[in-house]
Amino acid sequence: MLNNLSIAITESLDKAKQAPQTQEEGQLKLRWTTKRFVDWLKQKYDLQCSRETCRVALKQLGFSWKKARKLLNKANSKVREAFVDKLQALLQKATLGEHLLIYMDEAHIHLDADEGYGWSVKGEPFWVSSSSPGRAKVSFFGVYLYNKAQVRMYPYDTANGINTIAVLKKIRQEQPDIPIVMIWDGASYHRSLITLEAAKKLNIDIQKLPAYSPDFMPVEHLWQWLREDVTYHTCHPSKEVLIQNVQFFEENINLQPHQVANRLWVKNSIEPALEKLRFSN
Repeated sequence: MLNNLSIAITESLDKAKQAPQTQEEGQLKLRWTTKRFVDWLKQKYDLQCSRETCRVALKQLGFSWKKARKLLNKANSKVREAFVDKLQALLQKATLGEHLLIYMDEAHIHLDADEGYGWSVKGEPFWVSSSSPGRAKVSFFGVYLYNKAQVRMYPYDTANGINTIAVLKKIRQEQPDIPIVMIWDGASYHRSLITLEAAKKLNIDIQKLPAYSPDFMPVEHLWQWLREDVTYHTCHPSKEVLIQNVQFFEENINLQPHQVANRLWVKNSIEPALEKLRFSN
């Protein structure tokens, strides 16, 4: 039975791989759940089996049930390759202490709890208490000082050009003597003339990430770390409490530079096999 299942499943997956990458408007690509596999095997091969038998066959073929990750097809692989070439030189100069390399990104952190994963008693619902604070949030500017393996997290009511300039001034005030290279994405307030002029006056060299390339932004790992430690399963009663807890988080992880460097690892290479999957540049 398992041998027949394996052959049938392999055939279906091979067909799925050969299917065109683009889709007609209004059509949906089939999401292969175990239940759908069981139904498909019955219709296609007249093989009747349980979901557990199907699951075992899939595991024997080397498959596992995992959360999907987005591959942003609008990303331009040639632009990404050019960025990596430039990044290698920037990282080398940072290692030699010729400049301070900084990554900056923004996140809007809500007061209400993130559900997240966690251990709970089997067979019982896992409830997280919430006071329903609505859409109340704080915009944080996350800054990663690559040379120092440290972070800074600046809270504001909103992320805009004026607040971006205020953050740049704080960074320059803290680091008055060393040349600074800042890497960030193409948000509108990053591209605004007043922001770029302010950065120039502060002697901060701006380097823009390739479009649709969050994988090159290590501060994304900081946001995940923050959610795991601060917002999962916790509903904050006020913005002030959220800001205070984020400050405690920042102070704590800055005492662990090796862990910061580990968690906020910098991607500095291209995976050719993965880039080939981008079909809509």
